[in-house]
Amino acid sequence: MEIKWLEDFVALAEHSSFSRAAEVRNVTQPAFSRRIKQLETWLGASLISRATMPAELTPAGRSFLPVAQETIRTFYAARETLRPIAEAGLVRFAALHTLTLSFFPHWLRALEASAPDLRTSFIPDRGGLEANLSALVEGEADFLLTYAHNQVPFHLEQTRFGFMTIGHDRLLPMVAPEIRIGGVVHRGAGLLDRAVNGKLTLPYLSYGFSSFFGVALGRLFATRPPFRRRTVHENTISAGLMMLTLAGNGLCWLPESLVQDDIAAGRLVRATMDDNWTMDLEIRLYRHRESQSRPVETLWQSAADVLARGAMSGGRAPSYS
Repeated sequence: MEIKWLEDFVALAEHSSFSRAAEVRNVTQPAFSRRIKQLETWLGASLISRATMPAELTPAGRSFLPVAQETIRTFYAARETLRPIAEAGLVRFAALHTLTLSFFPHWLRALEASAPDLRTSFIPDRGGLEANLSALVEGEADFLLTYAHNQVPFHLEQTRFGFMTIGHDRLLPMVAPEIRIGGVVHRGAGLLDRAVNGKLTLPYLSYGFSSFFGVALGRLFATRPPFRRRTVHENTISAGLMMLTLAGNGLCWLPESLVQDDIAAGRLVRATMDDNWTMDLEIRLYRHRESQSRPVETLWQSAADVLARGAMSGGRAPSYS
């Protein structure tokens, strides 16, 4: 049982609508409905009457509602009692692991030009896309540093959360210069083109389905010619998949910022030069609009200053929402 299932149930009881409760909880309606069903399965009882509009609690649901509410209160009270007190003035980030390696160090150096006293920290990596969003929604992080693409929706209420586009990147199909497939050595350059045009089955290094890149690539593959692939390894962290790609273990879509040195040195090559297989990405900084703390405001303004100077994005004008 997960605490978010209880929070979902309480939200549904409050709004009597799966769609509205899913919106409030910042998840898709199918994911929300699935979590309610998981809670019912765990309890062994139906909590919601799905035959009525608006949704109504069953007798079991009405009995369980105060239990769920008290459990949530007890859980968060215990967490606040047990967790270490955050150092005053420390700005907390939730971030995709790749950005902590490839983007954040240079960006922070640029921020320090206008705010030399900034102090930052990363909260523990929570894994998938939904978990990273939840870290911001639930107040565990002051900012979310993430990739964004128009094919990957973020379920954040615009009235509560704003973002700034602070950089750009590309997701590229990469492979080692030579790769062994079925006992035969193949050239890496153009490998994807040959797979699309023939019967070659490519060893594929996957991000899974819950990470940002996993969702993004699922959308990309749905719009491109099919090719045969066999997942040989799955990992949500780009740096880990990059090492396997360098070792010749398979084809992987990797952020250009992470692999540019390996491309220049010839350690990795693009599996196709067809740009329709690449994804142009934004790097976004999200924040809660209601946060008024001085360190948060200072960092936000410093990020805007960096954009205005063009220090991180090739002189592009600031982009806000």
